[in-house]
Amino acid sequence: MEENYVRIFDTTLRDGEQSPGATMTSAEKLEVARGLARLGVDVMEAGFPAASPDDLEAVRKIAMEVGNMSGEGLPPIICGLARATKGDIEKAWEAVQPAARPRIHTFLATSEIHMQYKLKMTRQQVLERVREMVAFASSLCADVEFSPEDAGRSDPEFLYQVLAEAIRSGARTLNIPDTVGYTMPDEFGKLIAGIIANTEGIENCVVSVHCHNDLGLATANTLAGLRAGARQAEVTINGIGERAGNTALEEVVMALHTRHASMGLTTGIKTGQITRMSKLVSNYTGMNVQPNKAIVGANAFAHEAGIHQDGMLKNNQTYEIMRPEDVGASQSKLVLGKHSGRHALKVRLTSLGYSLDEEEMDQVFERFKLLADKKKTITDADLEALVSDELYQPYELFALDGLQVSCGTMGMPTASVRLRDPSGDLRTHASIGTGPVDATYNAINAIVQCPNSLQEFVIHAVTEGIDALGEVTVRIQGENGKSIWDAQKEIGQPLTFGGYGADTDIIVASAKAYLSALNKMIVAAGRYGSPEKVAAEAL
Repeated sequence: MEENYVRIFDTTLRDGEQSPGATMTSAEKLEVARGLARLGVDVMEAGFPAASPDDLEAVRKIAMEVGNMSGEGLPPIICGLARATKGDIEKAWEAVQPAARPRIHTFLATSEIHMQYKLKMTRQQVLERVREMVAFASSLCADVEFSPEDAGRSDPEFLYQVLAEAIRSGARTLNIPDTVGYTMPDEFGKLIAGIIANTEGIENCVVSVHCHNDLGLATANTLAGLRAGARQAEVTINGIGERAGNTALEEVVMALHTRHASMGLTTGIKTGQITRMSKLVSNYTGMNVQPNKAIVGANAFAHEAGIHQDGMLKNNQTYEIMRPEDVGASQSKLVLGKHSGRHALKVRLTSLGYSLDEEEMDQVFERFKLLADKKKTITDADLEALVSDELYQPYELFALDGLQVSCGTMGMPTASVRLRDPSGDLRTHASIGTGPVDATYNAINAIVQCPNSLQEFVIHAVTEGIDALGEVTVRIQGENGKSIWDAQKEIGQPLTFGGYGADTDIIVASAKAYLSALNKMIVAAGRYGSPEKVAAEAL
C-alpha cells in the first residue's frame, strides 16, 4: 500500500444502522453493500453479528457475495464487529469467514469513566482482556482490528500500553475512536501523533481514526488524524450513526480530493458514485439528507444570490470548488420522454451508476413509460427517484393495489385503500381522517393491524414544476404493550422504522412510504416468520 494512500473503512451497515429508525433488512443491507463495493471502499464493516441472528445472516450473505466479487482489483475486506468476548468473536468469524478477505474488529473501552462505570474493570484487567481476546481473534482470522473505545477521553500513556498489548497479540489495524465526539482537531491530531511515536510495534500496523460528530467536528478530527499519520478513515454515507452521527464518507473523500495539494493523500473511491449512494442509503433508512449538507445536499451546488449567479455565469470556479459531476450530481435537465425507448433508458441509467438485470429493467421501463405519460420532461433526479421506488423497497408483505381519496372544503376527507396481503388476497377498507393522508393511513392501519405512531413525515418535489415527482419519507414507532412488539423486543431490534415512496401523486407516494415502513416493522417483529426466513424468501 502506498505511503500516502488512505484506506476508506465504511461502517454505514454497522455504526450507521445504529441511528434510531435506520434499521435495514438483510436484502437492503446486501444492496447497500453492492453499492459500497462499486464505490470502491477498501473495508466494509457489514454489521455486528452477535446483535441478532438476522444481522449475522446479513453479514454472512455480504461476505459470500460482495466479499468475493470479481472485477477491478481485489474485493473489499468484509469486517464484523465484536465485543471483547469469545462468543462475539466466534459469531463475527462465522459471519465473515466466507469472504476472500475477512476481518474481525474487536473493541474494549479504555477511558476511566467507561472502565469504572460500564466495565467495572481495573486497568490491569483491561490489559489482560485485550491480550486474551485479540489473541483469540487472531487464532481464527489473520486480519484483526482493535479499538480502544472512548480513546479520545483516555489517558494517552495507558493507551500506549493497551495498543502495544494488542499488537503483540496479533492486531494489525489499530483504530482510535473519538467515541463521544469530545476532542478538538488539534487535540485529536496530537493524540494520533503521540500514539504513532510511543506505541511499541506500531510501525507494522495501520492506524485508523473513527470520529463522531457530537460537536460537529467529526470530519475536522478525521482530517487532523490523517495529517498526523493515520492511514485509515472510518466513515458512513451521509454521516449517519449514533447520536449526531459519524464522519461522512463524502466529506472526507472530497476534502482529500479537492485539497490534494495541501493534504497529499489519496483514496480509491470512485467519486462519481457518491450521490447515488447517498440517495440509496437515504431511501433505505428513511433519513433525509438536509438540503445544506456538504457534498450531497440538494443545495450543495445551488446558487441563488445575485452576485453568486453572476460569478457562476462568468466562471463556475468563482463559487464552486468542485464540479457537480465529480460526485455524480448531474446537471442534465431534459433527459428522456415518452418517445424514448428501452435502450436509451438503460444507457442513461448505466451512466447514472445503476446496473440492472433484465427483470429489473422491465420493471423500471414499465414505470418510466407510465411516468412519461404524466410528465413531459423526465430528469435524472426523476429517474433516480423512480428506480429507488421501484427496486429498492423492502419485502412487500402488504402492497398497494389501489387508492382513491376525496377531500376539500366540503365534507370529510375519505380514503378507500386496496392492499394485496401476504397471501395474495385483495383487502379493501375506507376510512375518514383530518386530511387525505391521515384518512389513507387510517385505512391502511385497519387492514394491516400493526399499532404504531407516526414520528416523522416529510414530502418534497424531486424537480421543479407542477408535474414534479413527489418523494415522501416517514418514520414510525411501534406502540408499547402490543403483542407484536413483545415479539420484536425478543429479537433485540429497534422499534423505529423508516419508509420511502415516490409518485407524481403525493397521496400515493405517502401511502407507499407508510407501507414501506410498516413492512419493515412487520418483518422485524416476526409476524410472518423469523426475519431470517422472510429474508431468505425475498432473496
